[in-house]
Amino acid sequence: METGKKDTIYLAGGCFWGMEKLFLSVNGVVDVTSGYANGNPGIDPNYELVCTGMTGFKETVRIEYDPEEVSLRRLLLIYFNVIDPTVISQQGPDRGPQYQTGIYHTGGDQLPVIEEITGIVKKLVPLFMVELEPLRNFFPAEEYHQRYLEKVPGGYCHIPRSIIPALAQMDEDELEARLPDALKI
Repeated sequence: METGKKDTIYLAGGCFWGMEKLFLSVNGVVDVTSGYANGNPGIDPNYELVCTGMTGFKETVRIEYDPEEVSLRRLLLIYFNVIDPTVISQQGPDRGPQYQTGIYHTGGDQLPVIEEITGIVKKLVPLFMVELEPLRNFFPAEEYHQRYLEKVPGGYCHIPRSIIPALAQMDEDELEARLPDALKI
């Protein structure tokens, strides 16, 4: 049962279609919006412009969640189970600055949780390249990008679809225990 309380985190993890599908599968997530975050000021981004790599914007999902049903800690553990935190401007076969990984926070009580989880991951990888920044700006992507994999069930997804249901159901301990294998680069 939804309590009505919502928190929001912004995660860039490569192509936003797969990230959106993954987080929409998690109980306690209220809404997920694909969009563009932390780009250069004065730009009204769109997909074609962002794909030039000249805007500073990253494909990002805005995740609104009920913290009484799902913790930020669990959301971040899910995130790190599907990204490669050791590369710059790339996830899977997608290459370009718009695919840079990032956690864009709104401050407050998010920072200690972000620091805890990134600290765990940093001990497991040789290089940590995920941007950790306050959210500067976010623009929802065009409507055809929203719920894209629902509209196009066979559409491209850099996250193996077979793991999405399992990850969405795992608790924090299971997700954390899976990290060393998930992060093998």
